[in-house]
Amino acid sequence: MRKLYFYILSILSCAAFLTTEVSGQGCVAVRNMASPCGVTFDSMSTSSRWQLSANFRYFHSYKHFRGSHEEKERVENGTEVINNDHSLTIGASYRASDRWSFSLILPLVYIDRSSLYEHKGNNSGERYHTSSRGIGDIRLAAYYAAIPQTEKGNLIFGLGFKLPTGEYNHKDWFHRPEGLELRPVDQSIQPGDGGFGLTTEVEFSHRLTRNVYGYLTGFYLINPRNTNGTLRSTTLTSGIPLSNEMSVTDQFLLRAGGRFVFNRLQVGAGVRYEGIPVEDLIGESDGFRRPGYIVSLEPSASYMINHKHSIGVNFPIAMYRNRTQSVIDKQQTAITGEYRHGDAAFADWLLSVYYVMNF
Repeated sequence: MRKLYFYILSILSCAAFLTTEVSGQGCVAVRNMASPCGVTFDSMSTSSRWQLSANFRYFHSYKHFRGSHEEKERVENGTEVINNDHSLTIGASYRASDRWSFSLILPLVYIDRSSLYEHKGNNSGERYHTSSRGIGDIRLAAYYAAIPQTEKGNLIFGLGFKLPTGEYNHKDWFHRPEGLELRPVDQSIQPGDGGFGLTTEVEFSHRLTRNVYGYLTGFYLINPRNTNGTLRSTTLTSGIPLSNEMSVTDQFLLRAGGRFVFNRLQVGAGVRYEGIPVEDLIGESDGFRRPGYIVSLEPSASYMINHKHSIGVNFPIAMYRNRTQSVIDKQQTAITGEYRHGDAAFADWLLSVYYVMNF
């Protein structure tokens, strides 16, 4: 029984880190930062040193928000922007000791976007598609167990680097009134952001009763680079320096909840808060961005097939969405004297499925 609890804690922790994915769920361009399991198995459980994981996610964004107000007329009029985001994140982790482990995270993305305004305009009634695919920004991370895994829980801190391996100037064809035009796709579907970043993570789990565990996870991506040089438009001018370039943004995620254990099956529920800040923690915050955040309810389930294999699913359901006023919005308000506040499209839900193998 004691050994089973160690397995349970391992899967609990792995599920927490696997779903520490800042997912964005729309035009708020938060990229998939899904982690493989960065925790270490207790030495009693197995002699496994390596762990492989795969995390697939999908969302369909189409509801426009300006602040917390939903602009329902966009869907009613057929002018909404639609993003269909598919990503597969492959992770490999190595357990060096009971306290230290190291991970490599490789995201693969395919995102389709359709709109009217980017092509011939909302009044044209003609919807066209752009898309992107390829490798996203790779992450390398180290994890330290401040409280090593026991039957009662654990406390783990993670620190890593995000490498600018994803394409951040991906181009596709746009159907303009004057003909086809090859130019960069929207920021929300670029595979990468062009920044060299620092990632910080924390995961805490605690056994509350015989079959109930509480968890708390946090993730923050620090992106010091200001803008990445990718232009939104070859003709856009606003008089604000760098406003036509894409911003390299920070990202954040906070999750808290509980998991209920029934032998090899676990079901859970929690709250999820994620998004992009208006201003970055380090460096300037110029350029174009759609800051905002999502608060979701997050049901989940996982099943431990055996001591080497486990599967799981998370299904965050958006309860509150807010496209906050950006730095450029505030600057334009100050210059023109008219209040400016851009919008963004959000999804209703996110599907995240993962598989973990230990060896």
